[in-house]
Amino acid sequence: MPKPSLWKDMKTTFLLHAIAAHFSNGLIPVAVLYLLLTLPTGNPFFEHTVQHLLWITFLAIPVSFLSGIHDWKTKYRAAKAPVFIKKIRLSGVLFVLCALGVALRLGVPDIMERGDILHWLYVADLFGMLPVVTLLGHYGGKLSQQSRQQPQKSS
Repeated sequence: MPKPSLWKDMKTTFLLHAIAAHFSNGLIPVAVLYLLLTLPTGNPFFEHTVQHLLWITFLAIPVSFLSGIHDWKTKYRAAKAPVFIKKIRLSGVLFVLCALGVALRLGVPDIMERGDILHWLYVADLFGMLPVVTLLGHYGGKLSQQSRQQPQKSS
């Protein structure tokens, strides 16, 4: 039996939400890593990387959210299970935190050179995204694992 082509296989197994979610959730820890490199060194190149990662994440979150809502409605018939409600709320929190970070960075271009409250708000905002993406990944993993488990046969 011939193997299906890579293109056909991708068309039948492509999961937009999984790709979009891993993409944005993977960029935030990298942004925080570069922020940690920026803080002691003051290196503007590290900080510019943080800025770019934040913008890309800001653009990716709506794709992840909307594809997740689509999957929730089609695969799970919009079930009101706590795990879905938590993921929807956490996605909203993530978007607000990311939007705040982008707004602060655009509104105050020299935010990392300042030592004022806005500087520390920006830093706290970026660090605040870490537990949110961790929980989003945790709940997504639970859903993924749950959908892979086969029902137990009773004897």
